[in-house]
Amino acid sequence: MIDLRKLREDPEFFRWALRHKNRDPGLVDRVLEADRAWRTAQHRVEELRARQNRLSAEVPRLDGEERTRRIAELREIASTLREAEQEAKARREALDRLLLQIPNPPHPSVPPGADERDNVPVRSWGTPPEFDFEPKDHVELGGALGILDFERAARTSGSRFYFLRGPGVRLQMALAQFALDILIAEGFVPVYPPTLVRPQVVVGAMGGEGLDEQMVYRIVQDDLALAGTSEHPLVAMHMDEVLDAAQLPIRYVGISTCYRREAGAYGRESRGLYRVHQFDKVEMVSFTHPDRSWEEHEYLVSLEERIVQQLALPYRIVLICGGDLGDSAAKKYDLEVWMPGRGEYGETHSCSNCTDFQARRLGIRFREGNRTDYVHTLNGTAIAMTRTILALLENYQQPDGSVRIPHSLVPYTGFEVLRPAGSNGRIR
Repeated sequence: MIDLRKLREDPEFFRWALRHKNRDPGLVDRVLEADRAWRTAQHRVEELRARQNRLSAEVPRLDGEERTRRIAELREIASTLREAEQEAKARREALDRLLLQIPNPPHPSVPPGADERDNVPVRSWGTPPEFDFEPKDHVELGGALGILDFERAARTSGSRFYFLRGPGVRLQMALAQFALDILIAEGFVPVYPPTLVRPQVVVGAMGGEGLDEQMVYRIVQDDLALAGTSEHPLVAMHMDEVLDAAQLPIRYVGISTCYRREAGAYGRESRGLYRVHQFDKVEMVSFTHPDRSWEEHEYLVSLEERIVQQLALPYRIVLICGGDLGDSAAKKYDLEVWMPGRGEYGETHSCSNCTDFQARRLGIRFREGNRTDYVHTLNGTAIAMTRTILALLENYQQPDGSVRIPHSLVPYTGFEVLRPAGSNGRIR
C-alpha cells in the first residue's frame, strides 16, 4: 500500500507513477475524492464525540428537568454518533479499497514501456554454445535420459505437470544445496516455509485488491492459498512486527514448492518445463533499512549472477519496463539464460525491490532510536529448478544425447554425465 500522506502532498507524482505502469491516472483523483469524503465523515464523528463528552461531564452537576433534558439530548447524540461512525467506517473502507489498487511507484530509472518487448538489456555474460550437430530441446533430451515424463504426468494431474525421475531428482537436489551453500556463507538464514498461506498474505505481498485467481490456486474450504513463491510466507513471517534497526538487513533463503495456475499462458512458453503449475525454488528475501535498499538490490542481483556464472550458463540482465512491472515492485531485474531450444534468452531469475509497499500492507516496521518506520523488502530468485534444469540440459547436451554436468555441481550430484536411458541409464 502506498503512503496516503504522500499522495495528498504530491498527487501529480502518483499520476506519473500510474501512467508509467500503464495504469489509469484517474485513480488518483478517485482516491482524493474518497479521502475528502472520509475526512469529512470522520470530522463529524469527532465533533459528535467531543459534544457527547462535554455534555456527559455536565450531567452530574444537573438535577431536575434540566438533567432529564440533558440525558435525552445525550441519547439523541449517541444515536447520531452511531450512524456517523458507520458512515465514517464505510467511507474509510471505500478509500482503502481504492488505495489497494494503486501500485508501488516505479523508481525513476525504470524505463517506460508497455510490455516485455520494451524491457532493456543491461549487460550479458558468456557466449551461447554453437553445436556441430542438430541440438534437441529439453523435452526430447529429458525423455531420452529417462528423467522427465510429461505424458504420465498429464494422465495423473493434467497439462503442465511433470514427473522428475532418477538422476533428475539428484540433479535438482544438487542445485538446491549448491545455491544454499553460497547463500548461507553470505549470512542468509535458511527457512523451509509453509506453502499454504492466508489469502491476505498473498494480496499483501503481490498487491491489488484481492487474489489474482488467474495466477493463484485457492483452497476455498479452508480460506487458504497455495503460495506461488516462498517470498510470500517469508515476507509475512514478520507481519505486524517492529524490528530492531540494528538487526537490518535480515536475509532469508527459502526453499519450497511453488504453485501457479498460469491461466491463459499458451504457446511455446507452456511447452515442457518453462511454464508449469508446480516447481521447486530457492528464493532470497531481505528486510532492509530504507537508506540501503537500492544497494541491497544490486547485491542480490550480484548473487544471482554469481550462481549462474558458477553454472557457466550464458545469460543477460534485463531491466524491466514500467508496463511489465508488477504492482509490488518499484524496480526489477530479470536474469535470462540462453535456451538453445527456444533460440533465445529465457527468464530464470528475477530480483525486485518492493521498497515499503509490502511492509505497509503487512505492517512490518523497524525502530531506530525514536524513529519508527516501514522496512523495505526485496526478493530475488536463487534457483528456479525447472528452468535451470531446462537450461542445463539444452546448453550442456552432447552429440550422443548425453548431458554434461557443470563442474561446480559435480560434488553435489556425484556424477559428471547424464546418459540416455538406452545406455542402461548408467550415471558416470
